[in-house]
Amino acid sequence: MPRGLVSRSLIAAVLFAVAVVPGWTLGDLCEEWTGNGLLDWLVTSAWCGLAVRVLAPWVSYRARDGWLGAIPLYGFYLTCVLSWRVAYLPFRDWEPRPDELSRARWLTGGQLGLWRADQLPARRPVTAGTRPTAGPRTR
Repeated sequence: MPRGLVSRSLIAAVLFAVAVVPGWTLGDLCEEWTGNGLLDWLVTSAWCGLAVRVLAPWVSYRARDGWLGAIPLYGFYLTCVLSWRVAYLPFRDWEPRPDELSRARWLTGGQLGLWRADQLPARRPVTAGTRPTAGPRTR
């Protein structure tokens, strides 16, 4: 069963705090050491971009969207959205990207309106000695 609103909100708040507070702390420490307020924004934005880069592939964003996370203030919004989505996994209340549709399922019944997109199965390596199992060839 999917998580309720309260548990999803708590998980999202904890994820957001874990993703953002270390960047704020590092930024404040850099400002104390150097006295440069711009360096505080730079470190905080870079940390937020790293958080977006880590969370993005889990929730139908591309990893390269981490660059968007490095934009001041927008990165906090994007981290908040990603935390909200990660808190609901493995269920999804957003449509998958076109490249995820092959492994996505639209759920029915009590979970109508939700998606579930499982990870890709691990591929077996193909070696030169591997043949399809078939009977003897006839002409």
